[in-house]
Amino acid sequence: MATLEINDLHVTVEAENGPREILKGVDLTIKQGETHAVMGPNGSGKSTLAYSLAGHPKYTITGGTVTLDGEDVLEMEVDERARAGVFLAMQYPVEVPGVSVSNFLRTSATAIRGEAPKLRTWVKEVKEAMERLQMDPAFAERNVNEGFSGGEKKRHEILQLELLKPKIAILDETDSGLDVDALRVVSEGVNRVRESGEVGTLLITHYTRILRYIKPDFVHVFANGRIAESGGAELADQLEAEGYDKYVKGGAAV
Repeated sequence: MATLEINDLHVTVEAENGPREILKGVDLTIKQGETHAVMGPNGSGKSTLAYSLAGHPKYTITGGTVTLDGEDVLEMEVDERARAGVFLAMQYPVEVPGVSVSNFLRTSATAIRGEAPKLRTWVKEVKEAMERLQMDPAFAERNVNEGFSGGEKKRHEILQLELLKPKIAILDETDSGLDVDALRVVSEGVNRVRESGEVGTLLITHYTRILRYIKPDFVHVFANGRIAESGGAELADQLEAEGYDKYVKGGAAV
């Protein structure tokens, strides 16, 4: 069973007045088959956690450890983390002009699997995954994220998730900018991957609406650069009713 362990993680980012600490000692363990929802206000450090785990060069690790099955994730390059099984669905996916979705997906699968998928079975695999996400087949020939709507970008992220089958999936505000129909389709895609029991999911969100479709095993409140409280799914209902004020004002981890 794959396990991602984050211990006392500290991260800084360059600011006008020098390095500014964003993550201030994060502890979190995610096992294959588990779904963890991380909720918190803007500026609390949720996305910093996601991008630091994926290896974004903007963020500097100043303390702590991150391991996947005992292997040091922080020593890996970005592509090595992906091949090891770490997947990031970005809040704002970038455009890749000149690269079609079909080429992007097959190249990614080749890198992850260590060999190119057989073309006939791969085409069938992609077509079926796109049908499940209610995506037009013509979508495969468009350039990656170029001119995509918010919903199309998020469906493409989940399409990658379904095809690449990572060990740990980090979903950074996947519900951002989605209407209710797109949210349902995207959530169903996440749930299909979860039902395999082979993926540990870190779901980062502001709101509880996506949690009506994706039921978490654990909910963590993120505030002031650390986890302030953890609990079950009922904690999300509490946050919906009470908001984050007590965590922001309290400032200390519980």
